Amino acid sequence: MRATLSIVLSLLLLPAVAGSQQLEEDEGDFVLEVDVDLVDLAVSVLDDDGQPVFGLEREHFRVFEDGVEQEISRFTQEDVPTSVGLVVDTSGSMRNKRERVATSALVFVRESNPDDETFIVTFNDQAYLEQRFTRSMGNLVDTLDNLDARGETALHDALWVSLDELENEARLDKKALLVISDGEDSSSAYGVNPVLERLLETDATVYIIGLLELDDDRGGLFRRSPSSRARRTLTQMAESTGGRAYFPETLDEVEELCRRVAHDLRNHYSLSYTPTNDAEDGTWREIRIEVDPPRGFPDVEVSAKDGYFAASVGDQP
Repeated sequence: MRATLSIVLSLLLLPAVAGSQQLEEDEGDFVLEVDVDLVDLAVSVLDDDGQPVFGLEREHFRVFEDGVEQEISRFTQEDVPTSVGLVVDTSGSMRNKRERVATSALVFVRESNPDDETFIVTFNDQAYLEQRFTRSMGNLVDTLDNLDARGETALHDALWVSLDELENEARLDKKALLVISDGEDSSSAYGVNPVLERLLETDATVYIIGLLELDDDRGGLFRRSPSSRARRTLTQMAESTGGRAYFPETLDEVEELCRRVAHDLRNHYSLSYTPTNDAEDGTWREIRIEVDPPRGFPDVEVSAKDGYFAASVGDQP
Protein backbone atom coordinates (compact mmCIF):
# COMPACT_ATOMS: atom_id res chain seq x y z
CA MET A 1 0.00 0.00 0.00
CA ARG A 2 1.06 3.56 -0.52
CA ALA A 3 0.04 6.81 1.05
CA THR A 4 0.89 10.46 1.28
CA LEU A 5 3.07 11.33 4.26
CA SER A 6 2.45 7.98 5.94
CA ILE A 7 3.58 4.39 5.73
CA VAL A 8 0.69 2.04 5.25
CA LEU A 9 2.24 -1.23 4.14
CA SER A 10 4.28 -3.47 6.40
CA LEU A 11 5.51 -6.88 5.50
CA LEU A 12 6.04 -7.80 8.88
CA LEU A 13 4.76 -5.05 10.12
CA LEU A 14 6.77 -2.34 9.17
CA PRO A 15 5.36 -3.40 5.89
CA ALA A 16 13.94 6.62 2.98
CA VAL A 17 11.69 8.80 1.81
CA ALA A 18 11.30 9.71 -1.79
CA GLY A 19 8.68 11.77 -3.54
CA SER A 20 7.76 14.87 -5.41
CA GLN A 21 8.04 18.35 -3.98
CA GLN A 22 6.17 21.43 -5.07
CA LEU A 23 7.03 24.92 -3.86
CA GLU A 24 4.29 27.52 -4.05
CA GLU A 25 4.32 31.21 -3.24
CA ASP A 26 1.32 32.55 -1.33
CA GLU A 27 1.38 36.25 -0.42
CA GLY A 28 5.10 36.15 0.13
CA ASP A 29 5.14 32.86 2.06
CA PHE A 30 6.47 29.63 0.62
CA VAL A 31 4.41 26.48 1.12
CA LEU A 32 6.22 23.17 0.68
CA GLU A 33 4.05 20.25 -0.42
CA VAL A 34 5.63 16.81 -0.18
CA ASP A 35 4.02 13.74 -1.71
CA VAL A 36 5.67 10.60 -0.36
CA ASP A 37 4.90 7.16 -1.80
CA LEU A 38 6.61 4.35 0.08
CA VAL A 39 6.24 0.63 0.45
CA ASP A 40 7.60 -0.70 3.74
CA LEU A 41 8.25 -4.42 4.10
CA ALA A 42 8.85 -6.44 7.24
CA VAL A 43 10.78 -9.51 6.12
CA SER A 44 11.31 -12.72 8.06
CA VAL A 45 14.44 -14.71 7.22
CA LEU A 46 14.74 -18.13 8.89
CA ASP A 47 17.09 -21.08 8.60
CA ASP A 48 16.05 -24.71 8.15
CA ASP A 49 15.43 -25.02 11.89
CA GLY A 50 13.06 -22.04 11.90
CA GLN A 51 15.53 -19.76 13.69
CA PRO A 52 16.12 -16.13 12.63
CA VAL A 53 19.14 -15.51 10.41
CA PHE A 54 21.27 -12.54 11.49
CA GLY A 55 23.96 -10.53 9.73
CA LEU A 56 22.46 -10.04 6.28
CA GLU A 57 22.98 -6.66 4.61
CA ARG A 58 21.11 -4.58 2.06
CA GLU A 59 23.08 -6.03 -0.85
CA HIS A 60 21.83 -9.52 -0.01
CA PHE A 61 18.19 -8.56 -0.71
CA ARG A 62 16.39 -7.92 -3.99
CA VAL A 63 12.81 -6.64 -4.16
CA PHE A 64 10.56 -7.02 -7.20
CA GLU A 65 7.16 -5.43 -7.78
CA ASP A 66 5.18 -7.07 -10.60
CA GLY A 67 8.46 -8.55 -11.80
CA VAL A 68 10.30 -5.22 -11.91
CA GLU A 69 13.24 -4.84 -9.54
CA GLN A 70 12.95 -1.94 -7.11
CA GLU A 71 15.66 0.12 -5.44
CA ILE A 72 15.80 -0.43 -1.69
CA SER A 73 15.91 3.01 -0.09
CA ARG A 74 15.98 1.96 3.58
CA PHE A 75 17.28 -1.18 5.27
CA THR A 76 17.39 -2.08 8.96
CA GLN A 77 17.25 -5.04 11.28
CA GLU A 78 16.17 -3.98 14.74
CA ASP A 79 13.95 -5.10 17.59
CA VAL A 80 11.00 -2.74 17.19
CA PRO A 81 8.13 -2.66 19.74
CA THR A 82 4.94 -4.09 18.30
CA SER A 83 1.18 -3.75 18.74
CA VAL A 84 0.14 -7.37 19.17
CA GLY A 85 -3.19 -9.16 19.31
CA LEU A 86 -3.54 -12.59 20.94
CA VAL A 87 -6.52 -14.32 19.30
CA VAL A 88 -7.45 -17.42 21.30
CA ASP A 89 -10.04 -20.08 20.48
CA THR A 90 -12.33 -20.75 23.47
CA SER A 91 -14.81 -23.04 21.72
CA GLY A 92 -15.97 -26.21 23.44
CA SER A 93 -13.37 -28.37 21.71
CA MET A 94 -10.62 -26.33 23.41
CA ARG A 95 -11.70 -27.33 26.92
CA ASN A 96 -8.93 -29.90 27.43
CA LYS A 97 -6.34 -27.62 25.85
CA ARG A 98 -7.27 -24.30 27.48
CA GLU A 99 -4.73 -24.24 30.31
CA ARG A 100 -1.76 -25.30 28.17
CA VAL A 101 -2.69 -22.80 25.46
CA ALA A 102 -3.00 -19.98 28.00
CA THR A 103 0.42 -20.85 29.42
CA SER A 104 1.94 -20.91 25.94
CA ALA A 105 0.39 -17.54 25.07
CA LEU A 106 2.03 -16.05 28.16
CA VAL A 107 5.38 -17.48 27.04
CA PHE A 108 4.90 -15.57 23.79
CA VAL A 109 4.29 -12.34 25.72
CA ARG A 110 7.30 -12.84 27.99
CA GLU A 111 9.60 -13.57 25.03
CA SER A 112 8.38 -10.53 23.10
CA ASN A 113 9.75 -6.98 23.25
CA PRO A 114 9.01 -5.58 26.75
CA ASP A 115 7.71 -2.39 25.15
CA ASP A 116 5.04 -4.22 23.13
CA GLU A 117 1.38 -3.44 23.74
CA THR A 118 -0.98 -6.44 23.66
CA PHE A 119 -4.71 -7.08 23.48
CA ILE A 120 -6.64 -10.34 23.75
CA VAL A 121 -9.59 -11.47 21.62
CA THR A 122 -11.32 -14.78 22.33
CA PHE A 123 -13.92 -16.56 20.26
CA ASN A 124 -16.49 -19.31 20.54
CA ASP A 125 -19.98 -18.67 19.13
CA GLN A 126 -18.97 -15.00 18.91
CA ALA A 127 -15.78 -12.95 19.15
CA TYR A 128 -15.01 -10.96 22.30
CA LEU A 129 -12.47 -8.24 23.01
CA GLU A 130 -11.45 -9.54 26.45
CA GLN A 131 -8.51 -7.20 27.08
CA ARG A 132 -7.76 -3.93 25.34
CA PHE A 133 -4.19 -2.90 24.60
CA THR A 134 -2.05 -3.12 27.71
CA ARG A 135 1.58 -3.44 28.73
CA SER A 136 0.60 -5.01 32.05
CA MET A 137 1.60 -8.64 32.38
CA GLY A 138 -0.81 -8.90 35.31
CA ASN A 139 -3.76 -7.89 33.15
CA LEU A 140 -2.83 -10.45 30.51
CA VAL A 141 -2.35 -13.23 33.08
CA ASP A 142 -5.71 -12.48 34.70
CA THR A 143 -7.50 -12.50 31.36
CA LEU A 144 -5.96 -15.78 30.18
CA ASP A 145 -6.52 -17.45 33.56
CA ASN A 146 -10.25 -16.76 33.42
CA LEU A 147 -11.14 -18.05 29.97
CA ASP A 148 -14.02 -20.50 29.62
CA ALA A 149 -14.34 -23.01 26.76
CA ARG A 150 -17.76 -23.57 25.22
CA GLY A 151 -19.76 -23.31 22.03
CA GLU A 152 -18.79 -23.13 18.37
CA THR A 153 -15.91 -21.47 16.45
CA ALA A 154 -16.29 -17.90 15.14
CA LEU A 155 -12.72 -17.62 13.87
CA HIS A 156 -13.47 -15.24 10.99
CA ASP A 157 -15.33 -12.83 13.26
CA ALA A 158 -12.42 -12.93 15.71
CA LEU A 159 -9.98 -11.95 12.98
CA TRP A 160 -12.28 -9.12 11.91
CA VAL A 161 -12.57 -7.77 15.47
CA SER A 162 -8.81 -8.06 15.92
CA LEU A 163 -8.03 -6.19 12.69
CA ASP A 164 -10.46 -3.45 13.78
CA GLU A 165 -8.61 -3.15 17.09
CA LEU A 166 -5.23 -2.93 15.36
CA GLU A 167 -6.46 -0.40 12.83
CA ASN A 168 -8.25 1.87 15.30
CA GLU A 169 -6.37 1.56 18.58
CA ALA A 170 -2.76 0.51 17.94
CA ARG A 171 -0.20 3.15 18.88
CA LEU A 172 2.81 1.48 17.27
CA ASP A 173 3.70 1.21 13.59
CA LYS A 174 4.56 -2.49 13.70
CA LYS A 175 1.58 -4.80 14.16
CA ALA A 176 1.01 -8.53 14.50
CA LEU A 177 -1.57 -11.15 15.42
CA LEU A 178 -0.97 -14.57 16.96
CA VAL A 179 -3.99 -16.83 16.46
CA ILE A 180 -4.38 -20.15 18.29
CA SER A 181 -7.29 -22.33 17.18
CA ASP A 182 -8.18 -26.00 16.79
CA GLY A 183 -10.72 -26.03 14.01
CA GLU A 184 -12.61 -24.65 11.05
CA ASP A 185 -14.91 -21.69 11.40
CA SER A 186 -18.46 -22.79 12.18
CA SER A 187 -20.44 -19.74 13.35
CA SER A 188 -19.04 -16.45 11.99
CA ALA A 189 -21.08 -13.70 10.40
CA TYR A 190 -18.13 -13.01 8.06
CA GLY A 191 -17.27 -15.47 5.33
CA VAL A 192 -13.75 -16.56 4.50
CA ASN A 193 -13.41 -14.44 1.34
CA PRO A 194 -14.06 -11.04 3.00
CA VAL A 195 -11.57 -11.97 5.71
CA LEU A 196 -8.92 -13.01 3.19
CA GLU A 197 -9.46 -9.76 1.26
CA ARG A 198 -9.02 -7.73 4.42
CA LEU A 199 -5.88 -9.62 5.36
CA LEU A 200 -4.40 -8.66 1.98
CA GLU A 201 -4.91 -5.02 2.91
CA THR A 202 -3.65 -5.14 6.48
CA ASP A 203 -0.24 -3.96 7.61
CA ALA A 204 -0.19 -6.63 10.34
CA THR A 205 1.72 -9.89 10.18
CA VAL A 206 -0.45 -12.86 11.15
CA TYR A 207 0.88 -16.05 12.73
CA ILE A 208 -1.43 -19.00 13.28
CA ILE A 209 -0.99 -22.10 15.41
CA GLY A 210 -3.54 -24.61 14.19
CA LEU A 211 -4.27 -27.40 16.68
CA LEU A 212 -6.02 -29.51 14.08
CA GLU A 213 -4.65 -32.94 15.01
CA LEU A 214 -3.09 -33.38 18.42
CA ASP A 215 -1.94 -36.57 20.13
CA ASP A 216 -3.16 -36.86 23.71
CA ASP A 217 -1.29 -38.60 26.53
CA ARG A 218 -2.85 -41.92 25.59
CA GLY A 219 -1.65 -41.82 21.99
CA GLY A 220 -5.07 -40.96 20.60
CA LEU A 221 -6.36 -37.72 19.15
CA PHE A 222 -8.07 -34.77 20.81
CA ARG A 223 -10.00 -34.33 17.58
CA ARG A 224 -9.43 -34.67 13.86
CA SER A 225 -10.29 -31.91 11.41
CA PRO A 226 -13.02 -33.09 9.02
CA SER A 227 -10.95 -32.03 6.01
CA SER A 228 -7.67 -30.47 4.94
CA ARG A 229 -9.57 -27.30 4.04
CA ALA A 230 -8.93 -25.82 7.48
CA ARG A 231 -5.18 -26.27 7.09
CA ARG A 232 -5.19 -24.69 3.63
CA THR A 233 -7.30 -21.74 4.78
CA LEU A 234 -5.22 -21.03 7.88
CA THR A 235 -2.02 -21.25 5.85
CA GLN A 236 -3.39 -18.84 3.25
CA MET A 237 -4.48 -16.39 5.94
CA ALA A 238 -1.05 -16.30 7.54
CA GLU A 239 1.14 -16.35 4.45
CA SER A 240 -0.82 -13.57 2.70
CA THR A 241 0.40 -11.22 5.44
CA GLY A 242 4.02 -12.43 5.49
CA GLY A 243 3.38 -14.63 8.52
CA ARG A 244 3.36 -18.39 9.00
CA ALA A 245 0.95 -21.13 10.00
CA TYR A 246 2.15 -23.96 12.22
CA PHE A 247 0.39 -27.28 12.86
CA PRO A 248 1.87 -29.03 15.90
CA GLU A 249 1.25 -32.71 16.53
CA THR A 250 1.25 -32.41 20.34
CA LEU A 251 0.39 -29.74 22.89
CA ASP A 252 4.00 -29.93 24.08
CA GLU A 253 5.04 -28.17 20.86
CA VAL A 254 2.77 -25.15 21.28
CA GLU A 255 4.90 -23.38 23.87
CA GLU A 256 8.01 -23.61 21.72
CA LEU A 257 6.10 -22.38 18.68
CA CYS A 258 4.89 -19.35 20.64
CA ARG A 259 8.49 -18.67 21.62
CA ARG A 260 9.59 -19.05 17.99
CA VAL A 261 6.97 -16.56 16.77
CA ALA A 262 8.07 -14.02 19.38
CA HIS A 263 11.72 -14.35 18.31
CA ASP A 264 10.79 -14.10 14.63
CA LEU A 265 8.87 -10.87 15.23
CA ARG A 266 11.80 -9.36 17.12
CA ASN A 267 14.23 -10.13 14.30
CA HIS A 268 12.52 -8.94 11.12
CA TYR A 269 14.46 -7.10 8.47
CA SER A 270 12.75 -3.85 7.43
CA LEU A 271 13.02 -2.73 3.81
CA SER A 272 11.50 0.29 2.07
CA TYR A 273 11.26 1.32 -1.56
CA THR A 274 9.49 3.86 -3.74
CA PRO A 275 7.63 1.97 -6.49
CA THR A 276 8.69 2.65 -10.06
CA ASN A 277 5.03 2.28 -11.03
CA ASP A 278 3.40 5.41 -9.61
CA ALA A 279 0.01 4.97 -11.30
CA GLU A 280 -2.89 5.55 -8.92
CA ASP A 281 -5.05 2.85 -10.47
CA GLY A 282 -6.06 0.76 -7.45
CA THR A 283 -4.55 -2.41 -8.89
CA TRP A 284 -2.93 -5.27 -7.01
CA ARG A 285 0.87 -5.09 -7.01
CA GLU A 286 2.67 -8.38 -6.44
CA ILE A 287 5.85 -8.29 -4.36
CA ARG A 288 8.64 -10.86 -4.44
CA ILE A 289 11.76 -10.78 -2.29
CA GLU A 290 14.91 -12.73 -3.04
CA VAL A 291 17.76 -13.23 -0.58
CA ASP A 292 21.24 -14.33 -1.63
CA PRO A 293 23.19 -14.96 1.60
CA PRO A 294 26.98 -14.69 1.55
CA ARG A 295 29.22 -17.74 1.67
CA GLY A 296 29.04 -19.54 4.99
CA PHE A 297 25.41 -18.66 5.73
CA PRO A 298 22.75 -21.38 5.99
CA ASP A 299 20.00 -21.88 3.45
CA VAL A 300 17.20 -19.46 4.24
CA GLU A 301 13.43 -19.22 3.93
CA VAL A 302 12.02 -15.75 3.30
CA SER A 303 8.54 -14.54 4.24
CA ALA A 304 6.94 -11.16 3.60
CA LYS A 305 3.60 -9.78 2.54
CA ASP A 306 2.99 -10.79 -1.04
CA GLY A 307 1.59 -7.53 -2.34
CA TYR A 308 -0.59 -4.47 -1.87
CA PHE A 309 -3.34 -2.54 -3.59
CA ALA A 310 -2.14 0.69 -5.16
CA ALA A 311 -3.84 3.93 -4.26
CA SER A 312 -6.68 5.10 -6.46
CA VAL A 313 -7.17 8.62 -7.78
CA GLY A 314 -9.10 10.52 -5.14
CA ASP A 315 -8.02 8.32 -2.21
CA GLN A 316 -7.47 10.31 0.95
CA PRO A 317 -4.12 9.95 2.71
